Amino acid sequence: MIEQILPDRSVGVDVFEDPAEAKLWPEEEALVAGSVEKRRLEFTTARHCARQALAGLGVPPVALLSGPKREPLWPSGIVGSITHCSGYRAAVVAWDRDIASIGVDAEPNGPLPTGVLASIALDGERARVEQLLAQRPEVRWDRLLFSAKESVYKTWYPLARRWLDFDEADITFDPDRGTFDVRLLVPGPVLPGRGTLTQMTGRWLAQSSLVVTAITIAR
Repeated sequence: MIEQILPDRSVGVDVFEDPAEAKLWPEEEALVAGSVEKRRLEFTTARHCARQALAGLGVPPVALLSGPKREPLWPSGIVGSITHCSGYRAAVVAWDRDIASIGVDAEPNGPLPTGVLASIALDGERARVEQLLAQRPEVRWDRLLFSAKESVYKTWYPLARRWLDFDEADITFDPDRGTFDVRLLVPGPVLPGRGTLTQMTGRWLAQSSLVVTAITIAR
């Protein structure tokens, strides 16, 4: 499913259940020591997807550890992103010579818990979400906004190496084209040959009771 919203120069692998052959490497076991079974399954299968995606680039399997913000640490020359939610796990990778950064996120296509939208959305975003919910109620646009903000952060952090709050990016969805535009409200990182990052463009999909978002920054 995830491949429908990815560029050609990336490899995505996703699953809707936890395969028995999914195993953690010893170094990865320490990262979820003491975690509840649900967390362990999500982490294990997501790492399994990541290794399969790396294989699609011809990269041998390796342990995938985590950085200070729990971001996956990819092999040299690789950029990537991992996501998981109930009933779904996915990983996406690409060579950094082709793509500067990539972020993906998946969420259930259901309403956000009470109060969450107010905590993540700007006033303009809330107004647009409410209008879209009235026009296209089959898509939970509030949950899609949350997913898009997660994808923004996952794309931003490897480039900027600093936090980005929910209210520091303004997102507008195109309901017909399956895309969204991101306007950064704080100074972005400087990209070689491109200058300061001020905006991003992503794609979204509502399918199989999920909403999925992806952003890529091309070289």
